[in-house]
Amino acid sequence: MSSTVTAGSLLGDLEKVAKVRREIVGCLDRIIDTLKQGESAGESSSGGLGLERNIEDLTLASQNLRRGVFRLLVLGDMKRGKSTLLNALLGENLLPSDVNPCTAVLTVLRYGSEKKVTVYFKDGKSPHRMDFKTFKQEYTIDPEEAKRLEEQKKIAFPDVEYAVVEYPLPLLEKGIEIVDSPGLNDTEARNEISLNYINNCHAILFVLRADQPCTLAERRYLENYIKGRGLTVFFLINAWDEVRKSVIDPDDAEELEAAESKLRQVFESNLAEYCQVDGHDIYEERVFELSSINALRRRLKNPEDTLEGTGFPGFIEALSTFLTQERAIAELRQARTLARQTYNHVREAVDRRIPLLEQDVNELKRRIESVEPEFKKLTQIRDEFKGEILAVRDSKARAIADSFRNYILNLGNTFETDFLRYQPDIGFLEFLSAGRREEFNAAFQQAFQQYLNDKISAWELTATGEMREAFSELTRKAANFGAAYNQVAGAINEKLIGQKIYTTNLESDDNSPSWASWAMGFISLASANPAGLLLASVGFDWKNILVNWIAVIGIWSFLSIFSVSFIAGPLGFVLLGLGVGALQVEQGRKELVKATKKEFVKHLPQLAQEQWQSIHQAVKDCFDSYEREVSKRIDDDINSRKAELDNLLKQKESREINRETEVKRLKNLEADVSSQSRNVESVYEQLLAV
Repeated sequence: MSSTVTAGSLLGDLEKVAKVRREIVGCLDRIIDTLKQGESAGESSSGGLGLERNIEDLTLASQNLRRGVFRLLVLGDMKRGKSTLLNALLGENLLPSDVNPCTAVLTVLRYGSEKKVTVYFKDGKSPHRMDFKTFKQEYTIDPEEAKRLEEQKKIAFPDVEYAVVEYPLPLLEKGIEIVDSPGLNDTEARNEISLNYINNCHAILFVLRADQPCTLAERRYLENYIKGRGLTVFFLINAWDEVRKSVIDPDDAEELEAAESKLRQVFESNLAEYCQVDGHDIYEERVFELSSINALRRRLKNPEDTLEGTGFPGFIEALSTFLTQERAIAELRQARTLARQTYNHVREAVDRRIPLLEQDVNELKRRIESVEPEFKKLTQIRDEFKGEILAVRDSKARAIADSFRNYILNLGNTFETDFLRYQPDIGFLEFLSAGRREEFNAAFQQAFQQYLNDKISAWELTATGEMREAFSELTRKAANFGAAYNQVAGAINEKLIGQKIYTTNLESDDNSPSWASWAMGFISLASANPAGLLLASVGFDWKNILVNWIAVIGIWSFLSIFSVSFIAGPLGFVLLGLGVGALQVEQGRKELVKATKKEFVKHLPQLAQEQWQSIHQAVKDCFDSYEREVSKRIDDDINSRKAELDNLLKQKESREINRETEVKRLKNLEADVSSQSRNVESVYEQLLAV
């Protein structure tokens, strides 16, 4: 990668994308104004064309583009230098790096003209705004207090959901948002907050450290929360300059090279499997060796420093390529598709309207009545597709709920083997002493929570696969029903005006009706293929819905039934009964795991049964949300077609329409929408050419 790429060039690339966003927003807004004016003018001429849904979707797309951001989630264990790395990326010593990270709340950094913080709470309490200095004072505790809270399994700020820090920094001004998470080896409760935020972000910056290569905890998180989820992850190996300090003779180039080579092999053996996309190895594009402290020092002195020798140029180039090409192009392609579909609708409506202007009231009534059977067929297609959605819903809801029940009931079969890796590293003889009993209980409870979280995460991946398969099936069905719908719509046009209406001469990704494109678009987006429309922008994001309902079966559902307080009771008596002389470490571990399993298995049937219903209902709710939106969009399209005809009939019955004037108005409407749609195409193509 080029060593001349600087933070300034990243800002320049982001500004280009921001400029394209603004231009496309302007085009969309002009299309919206044209449609609104056209519908308003139609009220005193030949009637509206039923463009309400187009106006609604374009308005939402414009709003989303206007506030468009690239959101980066920073993950990593404590003491990995996350704050220093972020400060180097931001170009200012913004985040405190001398405070124990377990005191932190999840913090979203975004642009603001003034330095201020808004803290959001879990209990519905109104957000609290404060200055940046106050935030640091009120939401930071000293390391000793943090350690005490950690031992007690308490959260420093249990009522805080997250905080938003606004700061007038150039990088943030260009549309970057950074989500700074607590350390991953913090409590499981805080881990869940960080990990559940993954689906709200465009990329993950996973921070590791050169002098602590891929710890057990890091490998655990990669294995259980990153692997197989299709996430874009940049692995940032911080403090690479520390490698020089670890060799006997730092000036011996051969010794240093050998040490670095060995270290690279360790990281590659652990990270390579997370750098595969569609069978392609992108390790070099995703893993970077950084010296954040050196980069920060140099950027504070000179914001335009090339940072050569710190590892940042390669990372910044890769991040820039991802954000300004892969993500931006996908986002803007969806706006282009929406503009195309709007033009198609307007053109079709105008092509229908002009021939009908010549008909008298009686002939118009006759033609409208003649297409009633076709409108019934459109409604029938809607009902058939709805039935297919509900059939898939019922099948998958039961299958996923059953899979959870079976999965839970089978945990006991592998518990003794699976739990070995989680056992706390505290001797059993120490456990028997009164002074260490509480410490061992706390360590064992955290180990048990980690085991449960990882097991739920593994099942969640299976459930996600089931959902993806279900929506892939519905995508295919939407395409088939969309094709049938188009045939009937074509028959309506032929009956009304005696001729076919041909597709637009604008190149089109898809000739499906807009509701079918919506119904198909989300699965492409979810699989990182940018084809189709952005359903998340118009009310449906099944992955976020999935995250929300998975939360109901987290570790707290287990612990509400199976309390690890039994460690000090039943398990303690088991170990005490062995006698000190017999209590060898290996034997003690085996007895502890056996007793834990016995207690655990007793409660699994109750948990499996209680959660079956909530999971079954949650999956149904997910498909119901999809069905409601699909049905509404089909209804909107049918009603739009009917309203278009009814509006014309009503106007003909009430006044004489000047055909020449009205044809000119309609042609101008079509031409204006076509012009702006082509402008969107042009701006988009210019971005591709950069």
